[in-house]
Amino acid sequence: MATITEVGNIKLGKLLIEGKTKQVYDVPSMPGHSILLNKDRITAHNGVRAHDLEGKAKISNQTNAKVFTLLNRAGLRTAFVRMVSDNAFLAHKCEMVPIEWVTRRLATGSFLKRNPGVKEGHRFAPAKVETFFKDDANDDPQWSEEQIVSAGFKVNGVTIGQDEVDIMRQTTLLVFEVLEKAWATRDCALIDMKIEFGVNGDGQLLVADVIDSDSWRLWPSGDKRLMVDKQVYRNLGSVTAADLDTVKRNFAWVAEQLDGMVPPSDHLVVILMGSASDREHCEKIATHCKTLGLNTELRVTSAHKGTQTTLHIVSEYESVLSKLVFITVAGRSNGLGPVLSGNTNYPVINCPPVKPDNVSQDVWSSLNLPSGLGCATVLYPEAAALHAAQIVGMGDFMVWSKLRVKQLDNYVNLILADKQMRGVRKL
Repeated sequence: MATITEVGNIKLGKLLIEGKTKQVYDVPSMPGHSILLNKDRITAHNGVRAHDLEGKAKISNQTNAKVFTLLNRAGLRTAFVRMVSDNAFLAHKCEMVPIEWVTRRLATGSFLKRNPGVKEGHRFAPAKVETFFKDDANDDPQWSEEQIVSAGFKVNGVTIGQDEVDIMRQTTLLVFEVLEKAWATRDCALIDMKIEFGVNGDGQLLVADVIDSDSWRLWPSGDKRLMVDKQVYRNLGSVTAADLDTVKRNFAWVAEQLDGMVPPSDHLVVILMGSASDREHCEKIATHCKTLGLNTELRVTSAHKGTQTTLHIVSEYESVLSKLVFITVAGRSNGLGPVLSGNTNYPVINCPPVKPDNVSQDVWSSLNLPSGLGCATVLYPEAAALHAAQIVGMGDFMVWSKLRVKQLDNYVNLILADKQMRGVRKL
């Protein structure tokens, strides 16, 4: 593949690296960025088998862009920025960690060879994560986490130690879980997949490189015989033009299935306040909901002073939506949450705007419910939003993904905070 000078009206700098299926170029006009250009080339067995496959670069680029757009939307930290042409995309420039991270849901392929006695199809719960050192000459040997830490890789100024390994492991699991749920919406089982990490100029670990049909095993309806990934190419005894056409059709099918995979945003979290004086509290709830991908609407109504109006508001939403969560904000004697709970089958979450001088009474009025009512009570706006997201996330994998990313962020932030605090302080 000849060196080129421009892609998508972006002038390219020097060729940074060339692999079997891609080239990576510097972008002088955009410091800290690079262009990854795909090739019409398919390989297997560390390049022992290789063929030209016209159109593969475009299909792989589309697949990769759709996958990373989904991960970015979920809030994961990735190197991907945007597509710039049919066969190229813009990314944050990274120095790569020379480790492949593989996640497995079912035992198959090389895992069975390395672990005799395990039956094919054995389900890993939680998913199993394995690591492999990138070394084509030695067929990418499997490494333990201890080997990775002991290697002391220095990547863009960051030493890859146990903290970085922990972050990459948890991120790898999350990437798999998000894409597993995404593919489940297409009745397609994600069996296993590999990803790689890079470190950008700011020292951040990012999910990098590419994720396309070379990266995973996909079995429609969970049936191995229907596989649509690169394993079809790996399994061929000899490769004919017809075989390559089949592989290309499979890859195109995968790219098409990724279209519209993000579920429609057809839910609503209705935040009802007993008084307009509670608006600030409710706005905080709405802000937290927004970060979790939740649609919200604020209303003012009093179950004590306008019971019929309150019930009419509830009926108004029930008549047009099927994915509803109500959050009620009422202090003193909280009748709003219990009244809603007794008159709707949708979830109701109390989040009273408690004040220090009356906290016990306000909370008690939300907790001490009559029998037959099931509304929950939380005290903080963030907790109300998180509870609502957990409910919506049961049927919306993107909201579920944002919750999981929030968990990962909490985990990573603790590690980074601890890393900054370490060190014996001498007298």
